[in-house]
Formats: sequence, structure tokens, C-alpha cells
Amino acid sequence: MKNLSETFSSLKVHNYRLYFAGQAASLCGNWMQTLALSWLVLQLTGSGTALGLVVALQFLPILIFGAWGGVIADRYNKRTLLYLTQSAFAVLALLLGILVATNLVQLWMVYVIAVAIGLVNAVDNPTRQTFVVEMVQKEQLPNAITLNATQLNAARIVGPAIAGILIATIGIAWCFILNGISFIGLIIALLLMRTSELHTVRDRTAKLLKGFRYILSTPVLWTTLLMVAIVGTFSYEFIVSLPLLAQFTFHGDASTYAALNIAMGLGALIGGLLTATRMNVTPKMLAYNSFFFGLCILLASVMPTFHLELFALVLVGIFSISMVSISIVILQLNSEPNMRSRVMSLWTVAFLGSTPIGGPIIGWIGEHLSPRWCLVTGGTAAISAAFLGYLLLKNGKE
Repeated sequence: MKNLSETFSSLKVHNYRLYFAGQAASLCGNWMQTLALSWLVLQLTGSGTALGLVVALQFLPILIFGAWGGVIADRYNKRTLLYLTQSAFAVLALLLGILVATNLVQLWMVYVIAVAIGLVNAVDNPTRQTFVVEMVQKEQLPNAITLNATQLNAARIVGPAIAGILIATIGIAWCFILNGISFIGLIIALLLMRTSELHTVRDRTAKLLKGFRYILSTPVLWTTLLMVAIVGTFSYEFIVSLPLLAQFTFHGDASTYAALNIAMGLGALIGGLLTATRMNVTPKMLAYNSFFFGLCILLASVMPTFHLELFALVLVGIFSISMVSISIVILQLNSEPNMRSRVMSLWTVAFLGSTPIGGPIIGWIGEHLSPRWCLVTGGTAAISAAFLGYLLLKNGKE
């Protein structure tokens, strides 16, 4: 019972409990849209390169403007910013749903909406990452961050499963429409929070260059970001590799793609619950997790049957959640409070903003070589990042 209490300890905090509950439907909706958007592009084009491009367009604004998103999050009230970003996401999802439902959708429209989603994400991601710090105490931060990541991957199980059913029955448009509606829950949760219990941190004079100088002067921060950039560019391109694997390697449909996502999400859920009990996180743990993450991706690349592939992706999911959670905890705990949003904006750039570089590369590899080589590339990159990180952090804490 003690371990169970530790696993969910941050949910004792009123504001965080509201936030956690409010995100539930929204995160499921996001994964529904992620699956549906990838499948929509394949339906329109049948091209792995086009799929990689639309994924890249969602993250190109993060690559270009992501660091400025951190400045905005450091300067302004994070709760207010989240009202704006969640509302914008809802409008974009509903617009895409209407275009698909009325058969007006064209590839260029998908590209434009993808860019718009990326622009909102450039502000939303560092804001959400650091808003957690304002809801819980420092000692609860590792648990809260891990529960956030675990919830995301629980949604990765539920969202694609619902999307697969919706696409097969009433149509792909409903994945986007229901995602738009799902943001209402988080907006209500933000409204119900006790503002007096928020540990608000703002720096109205926040400057971008000051943030860069701060990170470069702190080895554990820039080393962690370097590792995340390598893995984010080549290993975490599952949004490109999994639909290609489903359609061209296993000759399946949307339900096949959903099953791959569910398997990986199930593993991440297991890994997240195990990670949530850790109160002490060290930089070397990031290197170890990156190594095993890469090893599991390589295992997934050679699985001969669909069922064995599902098993391998469960293992991939277990180590993927640990790596994401540990990197976030390391950065937040080793950053000054007034610098956190700028530090986390560069995490967003490294992890998500690198997709415009890695997405088209992985898409090209999948289309011209084989989807299995997408996984080989990702696994090799994660193992390389592990060795690099270990060497750079070997003088750090055990």
C-alpha cells in the first residue's frame, strides 16, 4: 500500500488532481488525432515522404520559434496561456474535422493546419511542462512529471483504439471533431483551480540569450539536451515509422496501426507506473535508459511476425517513458525557477522540434529502403546517445 501511495502521491494536491483529470479526455483526443492525421495523409497520397513532411510541418514552428515559447512562458501567467493554447487546439481540430467530413480536405490544407498546430505547440509545450512545478512541491515533482508522462501513454492505448474503431465505422472525420470537443475538460479544470495554492513564478524581463548562456554554463543541462536532441531526431519518429510498418510491412489497415500504438502505449504505462515511485533521479540513469531503449527498438526492427512486433513494442514503451520522464526531471530540478520555461522550451526544441529534420529522413528511409530500417536507425541513434551521455556525465552523481 505504501508503494501505491508513493506512485500517486502528487494526486493529493488539489490543483494537480484537477489538472490530471482535465487532461484525460484531451490526451486521448490528441492520440486519436495523431493516428487519424497520419492515416489521412496515407489515404490522400500513399507516400511515406509525404507522411514525414506533414509530421515535420507540425514541429517546424517548434524548431524555429520553440525557444521564444519558453520566453513567453517565463514572462506571462501560465494558467492564462493554457486557456489560450487549449482553445486554439480545439478550433484547429474542429476545422480539420469539418473539412474531412465535407470532403473538402486537400493535402495543402492538412499542411497549413499542421503548421498552425506547431505554432500553438511552441508556446503550449514549455508552458505545460513548467506549470506542473507551480502546482506541486519540489519533492513531489518527479512523481508529478512521471504521472503526466504515464497519463500521456495511457491515452496512447485508449486514443488509437477509439480512433481505429471510429475510422472503421463512422469515418475519420470524427477523430478530429471529438478531439476538438475533448479540450473542454482541461479548460474547466483550469477554471476550477485554487489560484492561492499555485506557486507562480514569472520573470517579466526574461531574455532568450540569457537563457542560452545559462544552459551552456551548466553541463548537466546541455548534455541532457544534446542526448534528447539525438534521440528526438532519429529514435522518437514513431509517428512516421509505425504507420509505414503497419501498412507496408504487415500489410494492415488503421486497426493495425492502432494496435502498434496500443502495444507501445501499454509498455509506457507499465514503465511509467514503475518510474513514478522513484524519488531520486540522476543524470546517469538517462544514459542507461537510452541504451536499453535503443536495444529494444533494434529488437522490434527484426521481429518476423505481427504478434512478436507487438511484444517488442511493449518493451520499447517501457524504456521510452523512463527516458522522457528522467530527462524532464533532470532539467527541471537542475534549473533556476525563473529559467525553467526557457530550459524546457529547448527540451521541446530538442525532442519535438528536431522532427522536421528526422521525420522526412525516417520517412524517406521507410519508403525507399524498408520501414524496418526506420527502427534500425532509431535504435542505433538511442544507443549512440547513451554512450555519449555516459562519457559526458561520468563525473556526475551516481
